[in-house]
Amino acid sequence: MLHPYSFTLKSDAMEGQAQVEQLYSRCGGDNISPQLSWVNPPEGTHSFAITMYDPDAPSGSGWWHWVLFDIPAAVRSLPENAGNVSLGLAPEGSVQVRNDFGEYGYCGPCPPVGDGIHTYIITVHALKIPSLGLDENVHPAMAGFVINANVLQKASLVLYYQRK
Repeated sequence: MLHPYSFTLKSDAMEGQAQVEQLYSRCGGDNISPQLSWVNPPEGTHSFAITMYDPDAPSGSGWWHWVLFDIPAAVRSLPENAGNVSLGLAPEGSVQVRNDFGEYGYCGPCPPVGDGIHTYIITVHALKIPSLGLDENVHPAMAGFVINANVLQKASLVLYYQRK
C-alpha cells in the first residue's frame, strides 16, 4: 500500500501497456504524450523534470524518448500531448530537448520489429534547483546527468511494448 505522503506519478492515459495513442507515428501510433500528474513532492522542490527512457533499446546505451525540464515547482500535471512542442501545452518556461529520434519533444514507443518486449520508464524528478541552466539543444543524456545531480526524489510509471 502506498504511503499517503509518497511522491507519486499518475496517469489517466496509461494502463501498463503502451496504447496506440502513445506509440510513435512511424510505428502506426498517434505520438501523443500521456497525461501525467504527481502529488506529494518533497520539501525543497524548486522545479520538476520529466523523462521517458527505454533501457532495452539495442543501442548499448538505451533510448531517450522525451526529456522536459524547468517545469515550475507549482505545476502538478501535464495535459495529454504536452510533448508536442508545436502545440505549446507544456508549462511556460519549460524546455523540451531533441530526443534520440532527432525530434524535439515526445516520441513514443517504436522498438525494432522482433526485438522483444521493451520497457518505457516515465519519471518525474523533483529538483532542488529552479532551472537546469540548459537549453533545447543539450543532448538528452547530458540533461539526464544534470537532472540526476540535482534530484531530491523521483517517481515513475512503467509501460511495455513489443513490435512483432
